[in-house]
Amino acid sequence: MAKHYDVVIIGAGPGGYTAAMKAAEFGLKAVVIEAKKFGGTCVNRGCIPTKALLHASNMFHMMQNCDEFGVSTDFISFDFGKMQKYKKAAVKRYRQGIEGQFEKLDVDVVYGTALLRRDKTVEVNLCGGGKEYFQGEAVIIATGAVPIMNHIPGADLPGVWNSDRLLAAESWNFDRLVIMGGGVIAVEFATIFNNLCSHVTIVEKGRHLMAPMDDVVGERLEEELKRKGISVYCNSTVTEITQENGSLCCTVTPNEEGESITVRGAQVLMAIGRKPDLSGLLGEDMSLEMENGRLKVSKEFETSEPGVYAIGDVAAKTLLAHVAAAQGTYVVERIAGKPHSVKLEVVPGGMYVPLPIVPNCIYTNPEIATVGITAETAKASGLKVRCGHFSMRDNGKSIITGEEHGFIRLVFEAYSNTIIGAQMMCPRATDMIGEIATAIANGLTAEQMSFAMRAQPTYNEGIGAAIWDAMSGDVE
Repeated sequence: MAKHYDVVIIGAGPGGYTAAMKAAEFGLKAVVIEAKKFGGTCVNRGCIPTKALLHASNMFHMMQNCDEFGVSTDFISFDFGKMQKYKKAAVKRYRQGIEGQFEKLDVDVVYGTALLRRDKTVEVNLCGGGKEYFQGEAVIIATGAVPIMNHIPGADLPGVWNSDRLLAAESWNFDRLVIMGGGVIAVEFATIFNNLCSHVTIVEKGRHLMAPMDDVVGERLEEELKRKGISVYCNSTVTEITQENGSLCCTVTPNEEGESITVRGAQVLMAIGRKPDLSGLLGEDMSLEMENGRLKVSKEFETSEPGVYAIGDVAAKTLLAHVAAAQGTYVVERIAGKPHSVKLEVVPGGMYVPLPIVPNCIYTNPEIATVGITAETAKASGLKVRCGHFSMRDNGKSIITGEEHGFIRLVFEAYSNTIIGAQMMCPRATDMIGEIATAIANGLTAEQMSFAMRAQPTYNEGIGAAIWDAMSGDVE
């Protein structure tokens, strides 16, 4: 006999737990089914642990370079095991906060492996043994994604890791690290291990790092990584991994002309992307339409099965925790018959081009953050633009902290002067991008944005300077 709920949610990551809490706030009876740990990839194997290690490794890096600030130390070292304990403590505390919210809202959590059956019924093989059945007025699939492994020769050798395994490493053996891939996961891990004095090599098959982003950002990031001592091979592929004298030898082959070279590493990280986690999800009596390897969903995030929705990495093109959370909120508001409080994009008055208002953040040093569209995308869509640029070498806070490498670039539609995009590569970019996302969501103009004072000295002054540069610039 199936237990009945208003909403049955498969997966307790950011999309799933946000949907469950929103359902409870609306008075809906919800249950979340989770196969592993509460919090999903983001909390346990992604955003939170990665940023914890970034913070810890950056502290070590700063202490190594503190002499110019008049701070002297006789000996600086790091304990990778203690860093991992700090990371685990941060993850546990974050996870406990979410679990506390669930208790307050009286949301049920069931630990086990979910199997979606017909009639919006979910069969659960419980972690403690046995089975239970849950039927919902609606079902939300939020099972996330898993790392992709490239099946090249040598991919199964000891020392070849994916990001999940590397985050769990207890001991230090990363003096030389080769990273396959040049996306967010790759460059953040490169930053962590470079901070810890590892010799890091990145091999990216695209023409530049962070391929979906603006070319200028990718090129400047590559320059910064190389300046820090990270070797970068773009437009190249690791075609084979062999073991020789205790090292892993990666054959790096150019995608176009050129001879292959061999790069040695103690360890190899495959960070070539993630794919939807659909393993064992569908029962024999259930099938769902797919599109480009993801679950196909409507604009309302409904799958081909009426009443069954899919959110987050399992269906979205943009694999971000805050996107999953926003989609979870949107779906539950639709189920509850409430007005929508979440937007993922806007079309400002007088324009015909949709503008994404989802911030993309990369926690390198300096940080990178983007929102909206680039000047190139705008021009390709037939828009005229004005661009404002500010170099952080002229920013007072950057001069004080010694973090002068970076820039802020704002893009405005030329005739209305409405903000349509931003690309930042500078300290605190991931915090400052929220101002631009808010401005795009509300259709603010350069003049309206300039009304706000920005304190001195702050990194945020750079936004004001970029606005002024755009208002005094030419139409492109």
